[in-house]
Amino acid sequence: MSTRELVDFDEVVEKFDPAMGLEIHVELNTNTKMFCGCPTAFGAEPNTQVCPTCLGLPGAMPVVNGKAVESAIRIGLALNCEIAEWCRFARKNYFYPDMPKNFQTSQYDEPIAFDGYLDVDVEGETFRIGIERAHMEEDTGKSTHVGGSDGRIHGADYSLVDYNRAGIPLIEIVTKPILGTGDKAPLVAKAYVAAIRDLIVALGVSDARMDQGSIRADVNLSLAPKGSDVLGTRSETKNVNSLRSVERAVRYEMSRHAGILLSGGSVLQETRHFHENDGTTSSGREKSDAEDYRYFPEPDLVPVAPSREWVEQLRATLPENPAKKRARLQQEWGFSDLEMRDTVGAGALDLVEQTVAAGAAPQAARKWWLTELARRANDAGVELAELSVTPAQVAEVQALVDAKTINDKLARQVFDGLLAGEGTPEEIVAARGLAVVSDDGALSAAVDKAIAENPDVADKIRDGKVAAAGALIGSVMKEMRGQADAARVRELILEKLA
Repeated sequence: MSTRELVDFDEVVEKFDPAMGLEIHVELNTNTKMFCGCPTAFGAEPNTQVCPTCLGLPGAMPVVNGKAVESAIRIGLALNCEIAEWCRFARKNYFYPDMPKNFQTSQYDEPIAFDGYLDVDVEGETFRIGIERAHMEEDTGKSTHVGGSDGRIHGADYSLVDYNRAGIPLIEIVTKPILGTGDKAPLVAKAYVAAIRDLIVALGVSDARMDQGSIRADVNLSLAPKGSDVLGTRSETKNVNSLRSVERAVRYEMSRHAGILLSGGSVLQETRHFHENDGTTSSGREKSDAEDYRYFPEPDLVPVAPSREWVEQLRATLPENPAKKRARLQQEWGFSDLEMRDTVGAGALDLVEQTVAAGAAPQAARKWWLTELARRANDAGVELAELSVTPAQVAEVQALVDAKTINDKLARQVFDGLLAGEGTPEEIVAARGLAVVSDDGALSAAVDKAIAENPDVADKIRDGKVAAAGALIGSVMKEMRGQADAARVRELILEKLA
């Protein structure tokens, strides 16, 4: 196969039309595995959450997890899919060390959900992504390659297999060919995966942690000459585990394919690995077609036939679409596009919403979660929602600020107390003596001291330069450990000097 250097992205979109297909695997958060009663907790000691069924031992019989079926139906409904009245499982036959049965129990020609769509917005343009299917299957085990430089099997001294993950319920969401995206293809792919992740989290069927592998994306890409009706040969980049990496994988594969095609070569249908360190991909193995897997109906499982009544009951449990919810909240709160983007990006949208519901103003709620509390979460190395401060407590702190019981600086000390478990915000203010001092006697004495210690500043104020009062206010606040009523201090300074 002849190749040339990677082609500049602008040249790629000038000469070729990209076609994408995205496959997203979602690990469901059921308590037990897809076909057995083994627990599914993440991070357990290797090979401690296994049994004869998920290890594929002779004579072990699978039983379908009803909660997983329910989650699959809800995902399908949220993706505007048709829900099958009757569907069944199939055996997908292939050998791989982390597949103990030498076949994967999946769905083939009869998925539980099919023919749906999801709209995503990219730079003011809406793209409708067609959903071919969303089907149920089981996850594989996990191989760890030891001794190599990059964690891959090539160059490793030996490999270890952990079967804890084998059998965990998966939903695979497969798109129809995504066409007409042009130079926005990488951004559309990223936006689609982000929208799926948000939807899954809103449904509550998975934690959708890409860093832990509970949601993974496979990126299929091909190029065709500009204006051609025939799709090109595709490559599939496997297990891309971040939104940024999805975008980079699409961009790199577009440039790589173009380099091959412009030099007269042919693209190989294959799976590829994505490398986080430099954004490149490398060859894995030739891609198998469906017939190579020798699918046949699973003989040990009965078909799944959800009643229409049950489907409609589950439809009634669907949450508000995340994209529509963000648009509604942004309008209600009066946030700019940038403010809303940062709120969502920080993982603070639900926290801000709950804080507003508890009585805080939207901008105040956003301020605390995205500044003071985000800094503390970062320092502790935890997610924002994992902090031991609740939205209701943040609203209580802001209520104390609004009532002028404390100011923003003192509020930071209240958060210290909340994180230390010292009680309610009011109890912490009382115990730490944080209340703002508004007593004129104490404030007047502190103002007189500040004036005496800063005669030059006092003379400027007497000469009409009122802005210089800020320096004296700062001195008073320092003297009173930040507990002075700044507005009243300013009034006293001007009364004495203006």
